[in-house]
Amino acid sequence: MHADRWLADTRTSYDTVAVSYADQLREALAGAPYLRAALALFADLVHTAGGGPVADVGCGPGHVTAHLHKLGLDAFGIDLSSGMIDVARRDHPRLRFEVGSMTDLDLADASVVGLLAFWSLIHVPDEAVPAVFGHFRRVLRPGGPLLLGFHVGDGARLKTQGYGGHPMNVHVHRRRPEQVAACLRNAGFTVEAHMLIDPDENVPGAVLFARRNS
Repeated sequence: MHADRWLADTRTSYDTVAVSYADQLREALAGAPYLRAALALFADLVHTAGGGPVADVGCGPGHVTAHLHKLGLDAFGIDLSSGMIDVARRDHPRLRFEVGSMTDLDLADASVVGLLAFWSLIHVPDEAVPAVFGHFRRVLRPGGPLLLGFHVGDGARLKTQGYGGHPMNVHVHRRRPEQVAACLRNAGFTVEAHMLIDPDENVPGAVLFARRNS
């Protein structure tokens, strides 16, 4: 799939559902103790690394960015969808949010201490993931922690409707933790841990911790 096409479809889809998506996910972390625990551990790793800016890449309406801020992190959000960024700025006016793409991160080399991509890689085709991980490594300081969250499984499905019944046109990719880990190692990361969430569900989730090599 041509990069311009899937990026444009993802941007348009999330512009369309931004308000409904934010309404549905606003309290999502309250009912997700394992995700909160993963975020707390990530915050501890950032603090141990000396603290500093943390990028929430694919931040959506900013609820995870805000949670990281409450954990004491200097977190800011980046999202492809300007509609999502508008909602994030509305809901969290004291935090920094920017429009941008993980395929071409407009951040300086080694400018962030930590980086999070929480269920934002799910629309990135397999062939584009290595370049995305290359950007993640580039912008992270040596030794900086990375936290990924993603759907577990094989293949992709086309999502044509969601979040209040609005039309969408995005492919949702499911990946095995070992597949993601191998790609991270190839990009210059050390994989430190991963956890399977809701393994008995039709589509489990996973969180994976890695660290940029020197």
